[in-house]
Amino acid sequence: MKRIIGNQLTSGKRTLFDRSLFLLKSPLKTITFFMLFGLILGYGSPAQSQDIAQTFKQNCSSCHWIGGGRLIGPDLKNVSQRKDRDWHVRFILDPKAMIDSGDPYAKKIFAEAKNVLMLKVPGMTAKLANDLLDFIEAESKLDSSQFAGKKVALGPFSAEDAAKGLELFTGRTKLENNAPGCINCHTVNSVGGSLGGRLGPDLTQVVARLQGRTAITSWLSAPPTATMKSQFQNKPLNEQEIKSLVAYFESSANNDRYNFDSSIIWIAVIFCGFGGSLFGLILFSGIWGKRFRAVRHPLVKLSKIRGES
Repeated sequence: MKRIIGNQLTSGKRTLFDRSLFLLKSPLKTITFFMLFGLILGYGSPAQSQDIAQTFKQNCSSCHWIGGGRLIGPDLKNVSQRKDRDWHVRFILDPKAMIDSGDPYAKKIFAEAKNVLMLKVPGMTAKLANDLLDFIEAESKLDSSQFAGKKVALGPFSAEDAAKGLELFTGRTKLENNAPGCINCHTVNSVGGSLGGRLGPDLTQVVARLQGRTAITSWLSAPPTATMKSQFQNKPLNEQEIKSLVAYFESSANNDRYNFDSSIIWIAVIFCGFGGSLFGLILFSGIWGKRFRAVRHPLVKLSKIRGES
């Protein structure tokens, strides 16, 4: 069966034009249609914005602020005005490759960060890099970005603060959210005989390496390295724990009691281990050797007699 709508001959199947006319005849359905259409168009926008903000917080905020001044890396406010979009995308995707290529601006950023290398974010794509740059550009236009940072008090820490930090570092005092103690992966010279782990770097001079109290505080608020992120993303340090740890790191840097290269101790331990093993082998050889000869000599003698016969 065929019918005529306007001057157009159509088949029995309803066209999009037919359905549009049908919706216009029903105000309630028309309103519902446009509401759903609007939801479809806007679907994911708030969530996407929230996801990008979370991505920035987890991967960028420990080293960069937006409008708060320099941290470990440069302030990212109006960063799009410093280089073109393509350069920024390539740098975000692989910072080390850009530095190794000899790019002058990449080398300049690296030098200004005191050779602290920007981490390559796992799972980073060109699209995600562009989304981050869009987010930074939008935040740069605000009077105050949510990532403008928080200034840290520069007054001296108390001995009590440093003592609490030592307890937290060694794990003798558990962290509030049950994250692992720092000593599992790191060492600080001032812990003396408890040399700590070797998975992460030595933290004796970490405050100076990351350019001050503010930077290390920001780093501990959202650690960006893959290993630390896996442990602290869902078990973050609280403000008091961060303060105590920073106090301990500062005091350790000035503590001469154990101010030596702890790698020397590890070398000594290895050599002592080998030496002890060698001494043990020689000792047991001396003790048990005669017993082996007491069994072996009669057997050899007996085999000779049989051979002669």
